Amino acid sequence: MLSYPAAIPLSSRTLNHLADQIRNQRRSRWRRLDPGRQALLALAHLRNGDTYTRLAAGFAVGVATAWRYVQEAIALLATAAEDLNTALDRIRALAYTILDGTLVPIDRVADQRPYYSGKHRRHGVNVQVIADPVGRLVWASPALPGVVHDLTAARAHGIVDALTAASVKTFADKGYQGAGGTVRTPFKRHRHRPKLSRRQKAVNKAHTKIRACGERAIATLKTWKILTKLRCCPRRATTIVQAILVLHRVETSRYTR
Repeated sequence: MLSYPAAIPLSSRTLNHLADQIRNQRRSRWRRLDPGRQALLALAHLRNGDTYTRLAAGFAVGVATAWRYVQEAIALLATAAEDLNTALDRIRALAYTILDGTLVPIDRVADQRPYYSGKHRRHGVNVQVIADPVGRLVWASPALPGVVHDLTAARAHGIVDALTAASVKTFADKGYQGAGGTVRTPFKRHRHRPKLSRRQKAVNKAHTKIRACGERAIATLKTWKILTKLRCCPRRATTIVQAILVLHRVETSRYTR
């Protein structure tokens, strides 16, 4: 097995944060890797998507040890993740938000039917993403099976009710038609309205420009290569997304005040 050095596009601030969390939770000194190296190993898996076999070769540990270190770090980070009610303290200060859903692809599982998304024509889990007006990632929901529609997922997580109660105007795509509350969706043609008026088309065009910024938040989430395709039990997706949210806030806190 050959090993090679690799760069991780993260700051030392993020590495030190995770290392400190691991150091504070450790109950035994007898570990193959110190907290800093364990944090680096976990970040290589989450950010670069390095497999456990590559991590084991690069850090000179067993595959089982690499797996255990990554799972420990993910579980530790996930405990500090914000729920929607906590995130609302920051969301209320925004002029408006952008709501969108994304499918995180998964590997083959025994019971695949609940995870098949007809929209994307592949298996995965549904994650709802809230972005600010310039497209920065604010919050991401727990994962649901890919068969779940975006509007159903938003309602299941209480996103529509929470944003409406907070009086935060939210822009979403046509998949959220009928959400109600403060959620704004574009005009859609139907049998009683086969054609859109010029005004309605202009509104849809402006709506699309606003909502397009939300794609940046999804792209930010997908820069963590582990989400390119999850090769683990889909039930672990929520914990992974929560861990990434915590790391994202640590990484971007250098630029936000």
